[in-house]
Amino acid sequence: MDETVQAWVNGWVVSRGAAPPLAEPWGWTIDVGLFGHATRHVLGARGEDLDETTVRKVAGAVTGQGVWLKAFRDPAVVAGWLDDSWWIDPEPGFLMTVPLTPDDAPAAPDGYRLRAWSRGGVTRVMVAAPDGSLAARGQIAPTGRTAVVDQIETAPGHRRKGLGSVVMRTLHNAAVRQGARTGVLAGTPAGRGLYEALGWEVAALLTSAKHDPPVSARA
Repeated sequence: MDETVQAWVNGWVVSRGAAPPLAEPWGWTIDVGLFGHATRHVLGARGEDLDETTVRKVAGAVTGQGVWLKAFRDPAVVAGWLDDSWWIDPEPGFLMTVPLTPDDAPAAPDGYRLRAWSRGGVTRVMVAAPDGSLAARGQIAPTGRTAVVDQIETAPGHRRKGLGSVVMRTLHNAAVRQGARTGVLAGTPAGRGLYEALGWEVAALLTSAKHDPPVSARA
């Protein structure tokens, strides 16, 4: 299995409180336990190492609604391997990595309040706006030498103020203190610019697909 993908899987399940990943010949099955996201199958290869036969085999065995497939290859390619029972996110995600090194302690802009805390192996960061509302947030799950950054969000009314950078740098420092030396994340096109500005590099494209068969097929 690809080591970067495996690191992402290991950290993601800790971050989200999902069931321990079940190893498969082709990757991992993860029970999430949510309506609309019961289980996800993560293919263990990336790029051209991920082949059509494997994707078709894994996807073809799925019958339940709300089962997700994560494949680290361009959606334009993977879409041709899935039938119409799958909804495919047309925008690619990005598997990204960065070397983690100690950074100066970031400070929130004037009037904002920064707080970080850890529970169950996950460090969470929030930035509160001057009125007390949530302006930005994120979390990180170190699992040894790697740490997975997850759920980075900035409220629309507080964007372009550097809050995303404050959250990310705080998370980086927290992971370094716990012994992590490489960061891993699965980002969206909207977040890619922030991550690249902080030194993150794209390791692979990501296809996200949800099994959502037509109503007639569910009967």
